[in-house]
Amino acid sequence: MSIKQTLLNQLQTKQAQVAIIGLGYVGLPMAVEFALSGLRVVGIDLDMNKVNHINQGESYIPDVSTEIVRQLVQDGRLRAATDYSVCQEVDAVIICVPTPLSQTKDPDLSYVLSAMSALAPYLHPAMLISLESTTYPGTTNEVLRPIIEEKGFVVGEDVFLVFSAERIDPANKKYGFRNTPKVIGGITTACGEVAYELFSMAVDQVVIVSSPTVAEMSKLLENTFRAVNIGLVNEMALMCDKLGIDVWEVIRAASTKPFGFMPFYPGPGLGGHCIPLDPHYLAWKMRTLHYNSKFIHTADEINSAMPAYVVNKVMHALNDERKSLNGARVLILGVAYKRDIDDVRESPALEVYHLLQTKGAEVIFHDPHISQFRAEDGHIVESIAYSAQALTDADCVVIITDHSAYDWAHVVEYSRLVVDTRNALGKLTGKARVIGL
Repeated sequence: MSIKQTLLNQLQTKQAQVAIIGLGYVGLPMAVEFALSGLRVVGIDLDMNKVNHINQGESYIPDVSTEIVRQLVQDGRLRAATDYSVCQEVDAVIICVPTPLSQTKDPDLSYVLSAMSALAPYLHPAMLISLESTTYPGTTNEVLRPIIEEKGFVVGEDVFLVFSAERIDPANKKYGFRNTPKVIGGITTACGEVAYELFSMAVDQVVIVSSPTVAEMSKLLENTFRAVNIGLVNEMALMCDKLGIDVWEVIRAASTKPFGFMPFYPGPGLGGHCIPLDPHYLAWKMRTLHYNSKFIHTADEINSAMPAYVVNKVMHALNDERKSLNGARVLILGVAYKRDIDDVRESPALEVYHLLQTKGAEVIFHDPHISQFRAEDGHIVESIAYSAQALTDADCVVIITDHSAYDWAHVVEYSRLVVDTRNALGKLTGKARVIGL
């Protein structure tokens, strides 16, 4: 029996064990879904707090219920560890570590390289390795493959290597890990076949493409598409402001077209671990090929300027009230990068907070999902208690994240001045003077 067939048999009989490196917003939901499919799963994370939570049957991610985690742990289907040595027992390893940008907006693969270096001593025949972390086209073949081959393995014969694009959307109630199609590209056809067998257990639709580079590029296209279109609609908001018309009304009107138009919505900037970062991975790769990606650059310029635009809106709104931004009490509602999650990564609220502070405002915030965040100067900012009095005491309320927990009628009734960057208030009326984008 070939090594490939041995691994396929392990998967088909559900005797296989899977290791998932990185137990964050991507890794934990994936680990749970594989465990629910009947496989044994071990999660690896250097954060001892996460490991302890899992082994105690507790979830720390809103999208994953503690009840499910507890049952899987009790059944012996899910466990967590900090030691990579557990990988010598597993049949598949899925890498879900961060891939941030450096200060110069170049790819930072340090987490991926660290994970592969820690994994390397435990590589063995009949093992599948899948890179889930978003990266530039060519990473799987150019960076991961040599590490495996240096250990004497032949990729596609005794160790199988693929890129599997992650598509987790935190707080999305409609699409989770299982019902979101999975795009996978293998180094060889055999690699793709093994990966198809594994991921088909936990995902309803698996799409195999011709190479890891195609799969890597497809993920970058998805999020570059969003970043560019958000940049376009943000610029549209700026133009509508100059024309004195409501950009939200314009979007609603355009959205009545049943073909050829997909609505995107303006906001205070881009946030999260994907959309603000992924286009830069592509742009960096293209620069190495002496190509300047103009759309990406332009969209980034527009989106990066939105926090300053919001602050300018606040300043002019206060000026209309014969008040100065310097010394004004500004309450930010919502600092998470998107609605109904507890994640501040790349959130435009942090930049808005910083810019307001530098202009002399007394800035406070409330977020039902986030108790604190670290400001640019390093100090910890605590969320205030939400109340009618907090709204009334603020010279200006700025809506950055439109969490569903907020009672917007209450906000507009007790605030004096609101800058609404999300159209959260819509047509609501109250005591507040409301300024949109």
